[in-house]
Formats: sequence, C-alpha cells, structure tokens
Amino acid sequence: MSQIRLFPRLNSFQEQIPLPSSKSESNRALIINALAGGDVSQLSNLAEARDTQTMIRLLADSSNPIADVLDAGTTMRFLTAYYVVTGASKQMTGTPRMCERPIGILVDALRALGAKITYLKNEGYPPLQLDGFSYSGSRNLAIRGDVSSQFISAILMISPLLPEGICLQIMGSLGSKPYIEMTLAQMRQFGIKAAIDWPKGLIDIPAQAYQSAKFAVESDWSGASYWYSMVALSPFEDSSLELLGLKEDSLQGDSAIRDIMLPLGVKSTFTGRGYLLTKCEAVSELSWDFTDCPDLAQTICVVAAAKNITMHLTGLESLKVKETDRVLALQNELVKIGARLVEVEPNHLYTLAGSFEKEGACPEIETYDDHRMAMAFAPVGLLRELLIHEPGVVAKSYPSFWGHVDLLMKSSTN
Repeated sequence: MSQIRLFPRLNSFQEQIPLPSSKSESNRALIINALAGGDVSQLSNLAEARDTQTMIRLLADSSNPIADVLDAGTTMRFLTAYYVVTGASKQMTGTPRMCERPIGILVDALRALGAKITYLKNEGYPPLQLDGFSYSGSRNLAIRGDVSSQFISAILMISPLLPEGICLQIMGSLGSKPYIEMTLAQMRQFGIKAAIDWPKGLIDIPAQAYQSAKFAVESDWSGASYWYSMVALSPFEDSSLELLGLKEDSLQGDSAIRDIMLPLGVKSTFTGRGYLLTKCEAVSELSWDFTDCPDLAQTICVVAAAKNITMHLTGLESLKVKETDRVLALQNELVKIGARLVEVEPNHLYTLAGSFEKEGACPEIETYDDHRMAMAFAPVGLLRELLIHEPGVVAKSYPSFWGHVDLLMKSSTN
C-alpha cells in the first residue's frame, strides 16, 4: 500500500476503539523479564508493534552474532546495554536512518562501567561491535539527561546486575522524565529497590536480583493521541470515542494527552474500561512544553493547525534525532494544510499559526518513514480530502491503525 486517500465523513461517530498495547511498556518488560530469567509467557498483552516484535525475535536468538534492530530506537539502546551486562559478543546494526541516530552517550556510559564497545563506521553512531564486559570497579556514573531518556533507562535496567549496583548522576536538564519513572516502576514490579532524589538528579540502585513476575502491558497512550485528534477535528458536536484498555493511574508519560487536549476541545472521562472522549469548547491560543512528552508534539501541531489555534511550543529538541528530523518534517508538511511552524529561539521556542481551509487541491502528505507523521495527519481527513504517502509506516507502533480508521471514515487505497 503506497498511499491512502481519506475523505470527510458526512455524519458523527460514536465508536469504541480497541487500542494497541504500549510498545514502551512492552520493550521494558521484555528486557527486565529476560534479566530476571523469566519466560516470555509471563508477559501478557505484549505489543504487536514491529519494534516489540523485533525485540522478541532478537532476545530469542542468542546464537546470531549480528543483531539487526531495523528502525527500533528503544530496541537498539536497550539491547546494547542488555548484551553488555550479559557478556554477549554482538554486532549492533539497523536501517540507514538508525545508523544516523546518536548513541555515543550510552556507549560512553557503558564503557565507563567496563563494556568493550567499538564503533564499526562513524564515531558516536551504530553499527557497534560488543565484545564483553569487565567491571571497571566504580559504581558512580554521570550521564546527560537532555538527549534521550532511553540511554538512562537502558543503564537503569542493567544496574541491579552490576557487581556493586550503580549510583547514577543525571547531569543538566532531564527530558522525558515520565519514561524514566516508567522504567523504575516496572523494575519495582520485578522486585528492584532504588533510592531516588529527583532534585539532585540521583538514582541509587544497589546490586540485587530481579524476581520473576507476571506483568500485563497497558494499552498505548501514544496510540490514543490520534483518536483524541479524531474527536477534536470532527465537525459534529456529538461525535465521541471510547478508548479501551487505558488505566487511570498509567505509567506512561503520554497520558498527558488528557491535559493537553482539554483546551484543544476534547474532554476525557474514565469509564473503568478506558476513557470516553467527547467534544468541548477549545481555546484560540495555547502554550505547551513537550519536554516530558515529545512524541505527542506531531499530533498536537496538526490538531492546532486544523483548528486554527495559535501555539507556542517548547521542549522539541529531541524530535530532531528521532525516526526523522520531526521538526523539519512538520515544517514541510504543515504548510500543505495552511500552517507554519517557525523557530523563534534556536532549539527552544517555536510558534505555530495558520489558516486551515477545507477546500482546494488535495494535500499530499509525506511520511518520511516515520509512523507518527502518518498517524498525526490522518485525522485531517475528517475535514477535507487528504492523501498520505507510504501509510504502511504505522507498522512500527500501531499495525492495526488503518483498520481502526475504517471505523470512522471511508478510505480508498492504491
């Protein structure tokens, strides 16, 4: 399927959406479960996302000296740390884009602990050669917190297996903190104790053994964000959706979508089996810091553009080193629906404003091999004809997305 064409609905919708499982929780659970010596059968509701299926495949394949993670960032970072602490000899590689995504901060941290890691091409980037682990003798480690929380989570998950555990000092500002809290919460469910001092940026985890445990993965709040957009952009006031499988006390940082979408016109009500989304009045201007939830930025930018809401956005720094440069991708594609994302202060403040029109030539949206670009723009199809190229990229996190979209709108593919 090379493209999908979406057309506006002529009436309201009231549907239930069975959301996919969280790949963030799934990938952490798989690593922790493996470190605990547990069987994968103890983990329920694992994500069907390609990233998670890649993690399952590589963890099960101990004999292959090459670990190809494809385009899975968490799989690359988490497995690199996992293979180091388990003493495996592996070559870590992935797609051309994965080999452009920096990993030097994690490699430096693992080397400081005693890992033997060699860059096979460009310094600071995959592919990598891992050749075992010999403890350096120091449990104190400092790591930057402003680049990728996945580096920190990777270190935290292996820390109980180090001879003396670890005392981790997070340097500078901390981005995506909820993802680190998710990692620590899942570790606790497998018996790990940690002393945390957030004001000082310290996390102390003694050497200890993971305890095998059963773990059920929650539905994915990142995936839920696109259905919030559907309700926000529906032109019918009685449109509503119930998103199944979400928890009220979620571990996922992207549950912040409940708060962000309220001023954008969507009210969330917990039903016991998920959240009911209904329309409410929206504001005309909004400021938001995405430091703790950068994966929601694309969704919010498209909603604001389609509702002609002016936004002031901060915390987008990490988007430039994701599956694509997401800031540039947004700037390129938002103009096609009448909006501009402008960098006001380098790497800090952006403004979004424009004038969305329902008529005119059909916008053709490029996805840049990025699942979130496809899903973020899809809800615009409720308002006007829209063509999305390479829609199959959603397989990375939400393989059933287009099937669920068919519940809400008519579409044709070719």
